[in-house]
Amino acid sequence: MHLGLWVALWIANTVFTYWLVWGGGSERFQGWRAWLIVDWLFAHRWNAGQIGLYALICWVGHTLWFAVGLFVPGVRLPYW
Repeated sequence: MHLGLWVALWIANTVFTYWLVWGGGSERFQGWRAWLIVDWLFAHRWNAGQIGLYALICWVGHTLWFAVGLFVPGVRLPYW
């Protein structure tokens, strides 16, 4: 994957995660729509805080993968 696309995808992921965690986006995904973010059988039971925390933890993992991908082009695969 080209470095520019790698960076653009990470920026898009960061903006979406920011909106979920601090912009109130997780409140819009409560209920059955949480399955779109969480992809878990019992996601409909999660509240906004749990959805935001899950997104933040995933973002940390994506950021680590992004940092490795900056220096090792072989790991630049779509990560979501």
